[in-house]
Amino acid sequence: MKDDRHGLLEENATLFAHHHIKVDPGQQAYRIDKFLSKKLVHITRNKAQLAIRNDFILVNTQPTKANYKVQPGDDIQIVLPTPPQLKAIIPENIPLDILYEDSALIIVNKPAGMVVHPACSNWTGTLVNALRYHFEHLPAAEGNQNRSGLVHRIDKDTSGVLVVAKTEESMVALAKQFYDHTITRRYYALVWGIPATATGTIDVHVGRSPKDRRVMETFSNGKSGKNAITHYKVIKNLGYVALLECTLETGRTHQIRVHMQHIGHPIFNDERYGGSRIIQGSQFSKYKAFIQNCFALMPRQALHAQALGFVHPTTQQPIHFEVNLPNDFQALLKKWERYVQYTY
Repeated sequence: MKDDRHGLLEENATLFAHHHIKVDPGQQAYRIDKFLSKKLVHITRNKAQLAIRNDFILVNTQPTKANYKVQPGDDIQIVLPTPPQLKAIIPENIPLDILYEDSALIIVNKPAGMVVHPACSNWTGTLVNALRYHFEHLPAAEGNQNRSGLVHRIDKDTSGVLVVAKTEESMVALAKQFYDHTITRRYYALVWGIPATATGTIDVHVGRSPKDRRVMETFSNGKSGKNAITHYKVIKNLGYVALLECTLETGRTHQIRVHMQHIGHPIFNDERYGGSRIIQGSQFSKYKAFIQNCFALMPRQALHAQALGFVHPTTQQPIHFEVNLPNDFQALLKKWERYVQYTY
């Protein structure tokens, strides 16, 4: 088996480079499996070890071992037998909550738990798989054949409204509006603590963490990351948490989640950005049990894309769509409202 894999490596035409990393000159010695899990978004340490065992990780063109420690200047490649981004998208009969449809676009209410587009570890069950089943010939931006009709996305565990283009013309027109930041996007977020002011603006750059590529972080010096602006307003004060209305001026990956963490008010039950532990409140066992029940009631970050507005690419008229909070979010709010009623 080992010889077969090495034989495969020698046939360059059968392997395709999916990632190519040139290790920084100042990089300290670090196990390659841990290094890759920090550098690449969809690669866990276990997956890196599996790829290494199958000789799909090359260091300076040679197979390596999981305990190899990367060195400054190393040339690391992840190679696989299938071309990158060319994996066939399987049409799947997944129900869609379509709020609106015409010849130019589709407005979808995406449920929490659904990944938007296929990628590593999520080749099926995505919104794009469902779109491929229900609609034919959706356009895709060049180099993004796995993202049919998509001009933006929302996170897997964020619910809410999303627009899909049905034609090349509408895709270009919508993409330009997103690029120009003229799209109206409003979210509801339940956050830990009560912000000091009822309204506010967070204007801090956001970019991928150099230590862990799976997460974003803020860069206050303005020299790293991309400019990101979030406006918020407190809708409900619930003692130890607050319901916020957040309006995006820009649309960076995880923008609201990382901005809320930055100001000390992470989104409730947002595991990646510090919201899945008790930030506010007492240490009494009854309160801890209450929080655990809240987490179980809504086992995801409490974030919902509530409204989306833009100029229709064909009619040139402004249109606007809103979706109610999903059941889990409504149940969580009612639980907190009852807690506040009996506590204060």
